[in-house]
Amino acid sequence: MKRLSYFAILAMAILCFLASAAYAIDQGQVYGWGLNDQGQTTPPAGTDFIAIATGSFHSLAIKSDGWIIGWGWNDEGQAASQAPADFIAVTAGWKHSLALKSDGSIVGWGYNGFGQATPPADTNFVAISAGNHHNLALKSDGSIVAWGSNTSGQIDAPADTNFIAISAGNNHSLALKSDGSIVGWGYDAIGQATPPADTNFVAISAGAAHSLALTSDGSIVGWGYGDSGLTTPPAGTDFIAISAGGTHNLALKSDGSIVAWGGDNYFGQTTPPAGKGFIDIAAKGSHSLALKRLCPYLLTGDVNNDCRFDFLDFAEMTFNWLVDCSLEPLDPACEPR
Repeated sequence: MKRLSYFAILAMAILCFLASAAYAIDQGQVYGWGLNDQGQTTPPAGTDFIAIATGSFHSLAIKSDGWIIGWGWNDEGQAASQAPADFIAVTAGWKHSLALKSDGSIVGWGYNGFGQATPPADTNFVAISAGNHHNLALKSDGSIVAWGSNTSGQIDAPADTNFIAISAGNNHSLALKSDGSIVGWGYDAIGQATPPADTNFVAISAGAAHSLALTSDGSIVGWGYGDSGLTTPPAGTDFIAISAGGTHNLALKSDGSIVAWGGDNYFGQTTPPAGKGFIDIAAKGSHSLALKRLCPYLLTGDVNNDCRFDFLDFAEMTFNWLVDCSLEPLDPACEPR
């Protein structure tokens, strides 16, 4: 019994990598947990979702065919589904929703009592974030536009043009600058809009009355309302994403698993689904969503199950296959795994 040579395996890996590069997509199934009094944690079936968002009592997800699907509380039409229109991002507030299109424009729907569902008409936006009754949008020039309720100055965004990320809490707002520092404004009675002075942050998330930030070393920092451990994140330096809810927080680890903390877990909001393979998280109020990558096809050679056949698979295959089976016929690596 003889195995293919090292060079034959390398040649096949290169050819298959080039042939399958176009199929490297991130889509999957939506999981929900926590408070479900309005059905907000009961997502629709399907394995072709590409983005998710949680409102206070409703949820949204974008499908690979462009549809936005909504579920949960819908008394103001905030969970109404939207026909395909090149959507690339969604965000949700108390009773309103926003979506960002590939042309840089924003669409809004739901409750509009503060004008929060009527976005500006520009077409150069690159990110959006909805609070309770206000919104933030980041423009391609690094400036921020805000609209909606301004009871606590939450839409009085700074005038700089060096921002790279935004996050709207209930009544406060955060923005991350290109130098790694964070700026906060709006309601600050518990310090939720007063971030630490460090300059090593790479991501931010504003919750109901607290805030989180991810540092460049993969650790998490919290500030603001700290009851029930909300602002005491788990130890570790392998986190890659964060999301602050109203009574709990989520963090995504580099291995694709989810960690949750804060609150009393009365609704199960800090009991995320087990396992790995998750690629996105979203928390708001007392419920959460997560997107788990599921390959929509069976791709031969995808030994590490990341929906791609690339050099990572080749490395694993060579580890298993580069055995001289004529000398070691009983070695388990002589059989493909």
